[in-house]
Amino acid sequence: MDTTALRRYLLINPNTNALTTQRLSDVLQPQLPPGVLLDVQTARFGAPYIACEASHAVAAHACLDVWTEHRGTPGNALAGVLIGCFGDPGLFALREVSGCPVTGLAEASFIQASTQGPFAIVTGGERWKPMLQRLAISLGYGAQLRHIETVAPTGAALQANPEMAIRCLSQACQNAAQSGAASIILGGAGLAGYARLLQAHCPVPLIDSAQAGWEVLHGQLAPKAPTDHDGFYAPWVGLPPAFIQVPDKVNPGN
Repeated sequence: MDTTALRRYLLINPNTNALTTQRLSDVLQPQLPPGVLLDVQTARFGAPYIACEASHAVAAHACLDVWTEHRGTPGNALAGVLIGCFGDPGLFALREVSGCPVTGLAEASFIQASTQGPFAIVTGGERWKPMLQRLAISLGYGAQLRHIETVAPTGAALQANPEMAIRCLSQACQNAAQSGAASIILGGAGLAGYARLLQAHCPVPLIDSAQAGWEVLHGQLAPKAPTDHDGFYAPWVGLPPAFIQVPDKVNPGN
């Protein structure tokens, strides 16, 4: 196969857990149409599971790090970038510097769910609730987000114990359905593929955040990049050389 003719996408797992990366790959790779390559990469540093504000902030840096390394490889022009975390760390930064569409699992799920009316979220990790509320508001979906149902086990714990995950998430989905939501997003990279398994236990449609991410990005529903070039707008100190590259046209900033 002539790989130069492939349409290339980059999927970044912003945590350091290779099992999460593998789960995303296992769910999404079989769905790729001919002529499409999905390069799945794991963060080189940060937390094995993004569970709080601090790990989310570091994950944003890790996303930029993966993108700069990929960008520096000859022949790797990208058709799009998908952030493989239901929290979209680095979304706005990556969209600013990338000359291609960028979305994350959360934003893509919001885009899909909003077409059906008000929606709810089921996810692992109690600290995620205020973080997701803030993200929904910043992306313009705050009014449509009806309810967030978090379960005590983290996404990593749910991924490690599928039987427990099915029991726990089934009840959570039933609780979320009582909010009046027209659909429920099952959010989390570690929960990729679970929506199909849980649909029979839920009275409203379930949205798999990983599947939504790919469908929105590949279907060209993701918000477009603000520019037609890529690169950083600021000089850096103490970061790898790839971060020093800037676009041809640089906004002066404030």
